[in-house]
Amino acid sequence: MPAAAQSGAGRRWLAGDHHVHSIYSARYREDPAHPDRAPVPEIGGDSAHTILQNARMARRFGLDWMVSTDHGGPGHSALNHARAWPDVVAARKAVPGLVLFYGWEFDVPGGEHASLILPYGPAERDTLRAIESRFGKREPFPADPTRNAKAHMIAALRYMAALPVTPVLIANHPSRTATGLGRWGLHAPAEYRRWRDVAPMVAIGMEGAPGHQAARPATGIDAAHSMRGLYGGYPTLGGFDQMVAVLGGAWDALLGQGLHWTITASSDSHGHWREGGADFWPGEYAKTWVFAARRPADILSGLRAGRVFAATGGLIEGIDFRVARSGRPGPAAEMGQTLRAPAGEPLRVTIRFRPASRANAGGQVPQVDHVDLIAGSVRADDGDRNPTTRLVRRFTAKDWRREGEMQVIRYTMPAPGNGYLRLRGTNTQQGEPQPDVAGEDPWQDLWFYANPVYLAAPATRQRAR
Repeated sequence: MPAAAQSGAGRRWLAGDHHVHSIYSARYREDPAHPDRAPVPEIGGDSAHTILQNARMARRFGLDWMVSTDHGGPGHSALNHARAWPDVVAARKAVPGLVLFYGWEFDVPGGEHASLILPYGPAERDTLRAIESRFGKREPFPADPTRNAKAHMIAALRYMAALPVTPVLIANHPSRTATGLGRWGLHAPAEYRRWRDVAPMVAIGMEGAPGHQAARPATGIDAAHSMRGLYGGYPTLGGFDQMVAVLGGAWDALLGQGLHWTITASSDSHGHWREGGADFWPGEYAKTWVFAARRPADILSGLRAGRVFAATGGLIEGIDFRVARSGRPGPAAEMGQTLRAPAGEPLRVTIRFRPASRANAGGQVPQVDHVDLIAGSVRADDGDRNPTTRLVRRFTAKDWRREGEMQVIRYTMPAPGNGYLRLRGTNTQQGEPQPDVAGEDPWQDLWFYANPVYLAAPATRQRAR
């Protein structure tokens, strides 16, 4: 990145994955002869990969950070505490080039799942056990229906927000339970807005590109499991969830309500496709890039601040997206930051992206076909669409020029007032990402999404009468 890119000593783009399973994602089967006994966890039941194996493969595929996130079950908090934690500690020592976070795939009360990331420190082991034992909906045996209520999730967020050192929570595969376009399942955009309102330092965003991108009919056990992301109700679009991929859709609605809501990408790795599974290794296909120093606290700070872009297939390896008032003094605003500019004033938009420099794990060196600059306005509306969202300009190779390792785009536009600007790009010629179909080659359909630069119009002063 250019020397002037985002302030912070030692910061650079670090690739990561916040959603990875190991042998401690157990299966639980009750004994029909003893229904009163808690089921015994079957270690390796939902993933045969050890935490150490995941860490080593993450480094092999270029990750700088990773989160180990095993999902729960009856008494799983004790399993995490007694067995997963020591394996995380051992993997940190064995793979020192990887920042390995201890986490959990939160089985969300009243919903699906979310990645919970614990900050490094002396309390991480006990903190996770406390959260999982109190709030995991599958934790108690016999099952407690009151644990599976959306109000219980709000209580969990309040609990986490009050901790001395707060964790980070990212919603996983947000519309996997949707039954159609905009027909939400277990999670609607309004629920995520509520999460953010209750715990803004905890609930920071959602997976834009869910895992299971290697799913195909040959490995599918049903129609859903043959689709990218295992999305059976409504497919992903270019590998991204409809909440993100639909222009003016749910993500834009949340941004249009003034929320700073960050999108990410993950592998959701359980079983590799070469082993009959539906997944890639961590970092093999999807990456969440965070602009941060190689320190656990700064990585979490970068996630919270929105210094993040999500990319599949190694399409790009870095981006510098900044917006400044044209001809005016003052620093530019970058991803996650806010620029104050009166509506209509010229803005100078600068986009620098580092194209792929090597073959990806699919054996190709992908090339960016076009980059889209997208704008939306903040408005007084709590719906799940944002009709103000629009494509400002589509840039192709004729619009950028090489400067060192970067391709550079410069563009001037009028400030839209209160709103945001964001980016996406692809190796395809699709104007809008198309619904994915079973059996398609994910390596031919690559996208990146950059999180927004936010815009605020200064309040106008009323002239005294």
